[in-house]
Amino acid sequence: MSLIRPLRLLLLGAPGSGKGTQTSRLLKEFPTINAVSSGDILRSEIAKGSGIGKEAEGYIKEGTLVPDSVMVKLITGHLMNPKWPGSGEKASFLLDGFPRTVPQASQLDQVLDSHNRELNMVVELDVDQRVILDRIEARWVHVPSGRVYNLDYNPPKKPYTDDVTGEPLTKRADDTAEVFGKRLDTYNRELAPLKQYYQKRGVLHTVSGNTSDIIYPKLSQLIKDNFCK
Repeated sequence: MSLIRPLRLLLLGAPGSGKGTQTSRLLKEFPTINAVSSGDILRSEIAKGSGIGKEAEGYIKEGTLVPDSVMVKLITGHLMNPKWPGSGEKASFLLDGFPRTVPQASQLDQVLDSHNRELNMVVELDVDQRVILDRIEARWVHVPSGRVYNLDYNPPKKPYTDDVTGEPLTKRADDTAEVFGKRLDTYNRELAPLKQYYQKRGVLHTVSGNTSDIIYPKLSQLIKDNFCK
């Protein structure tokens, strides 16, 4: 599917809501979209030993959050890098994982607006958080490969065993209802003002559903209706 104008999309969604799955499906259907993961950029800059990467690494080693200003420099530096396919006013990109708060959003918008690259669609993936917690409780992983299984809808062929290697699956320390529930509480506190911020800018949309297969057709159609006419 081809876009007739640039799409600059931010996906909002609670941890476990399926943002990664939706991103993968969007990139297949709309190949001109370039994905931007804040976590991947942060790790890449640290690995390269760049100035901004060293600055960010210093905060991480101290056990403190990387300041908003540093994260905005990381993201916008990537977005504006002429070597990146998503740079330029006519390019499309998708942000995942940043911004998460109003101050981050405001600082990011200041830079993007000054380069005529402002976000023109923000979509919240609205998933029942009880469903998310059930999903997390049923999640098991093969740590060496990163393969993820879910006992409810994507179970291994042999219980608690990786399909490829036959090695045992493990449970991540944070894949419990108690730990994940705290992450959801933090997300919910930050989401309301962030949604209000983007609502005022006239770019906020919400798609609801409890599975990726329910949400994706709605998300895809939303993009087609606004960017493929």
